[in-house]
Amino acid sequence: MKKISPFVQGIFYVIAGINHFINPDFYLPLIPEYFVFPEMINYLSGFCEIVLGGMLFSERSRKSAAYLIIVMLLGFVPSHVYFIQQGSCLEGGLCVPAWVGWGRLILIHPILIWWAWSVRHMRN
Repeated sequence: MKKISPFVQGIFYVIAGINHFINPDFYLPLIPEYFVFPEMINYLSGFCEIVLGGMLFSERSRKSAAYLIIVMLLGFVPSHVYFIQQGSCLEGGLCVPAWVGWGRLILIHPILIWWAWSVRHMRN
């Protein structure tokens, strides 16, 4: 099971990245209003997820990918905080109970960071 973790994670990020291009209207409301060029941020996020997810497939680039995924995830924290500040319900966007917004920030996000950290030295 351990050996497939980088591949599962890679697929996860590639699919998530592609989704930024297929469904940008889902992500745009999640980008805080104080950021300029939200469309560019959305597409850059998607591009990074695709590239970094793909890098997890190779042992040679896995360690770099894992560290960069952690940096990327930390870069997403302002969006999670913004989502919570907006009551976990964005006009024309995602609307969930407040506990889901908090859960994403304090539970799911750290798990994703740990997952990236855990594959950095894995060999095929």
